[in-house]
Amino acid sequence: MSATLPGSSDIYLEADGKKVAVVQSYAATARKTERSIEAFGESEPVAAITGQPSYTLELTRLYATDSAISDGINFHELEDFSLVIVKPDRRIVYTGCNWSRIDENGAVGELVAEKISLIAAHRVEMDV
Repeated sequence: MSATLPGSSDIYLEADGKKVAVVQSYAATARKTERSIEAFGESEPVAAITGQPSYTLELTRLYATDSAISDGINFHELEDFSLVIVKPDRRIVYTGCNWSRIDENGAVGELVAEKISLIAAHRVEMDV
């Protein structure tokens, strides 16, 4: 059985309701912190408390859309945007995104950011 993988046009950044860049690939990491609760006289923790999840994303090869280029997009000034990943059976949206690192390589006539690291506030997954 073969699975359909999302293409680069199915992974994109959105700001103010507009697609501003397409992304060739991504890697996502979700983490939760955990803290043990210890009680006096007990040899082991009596409970564990988990914190809110945090999301870190690594995006590779971002290409600004034509409309974003004409609007003068600057990835360094982009704040509170979304990453949208459309898969055959569902759509994943990371919102409240802000970049934490940008690594760039470019060529004459192209606006390309090679790699951007993001921190996202929320993750929502919905059926398509």
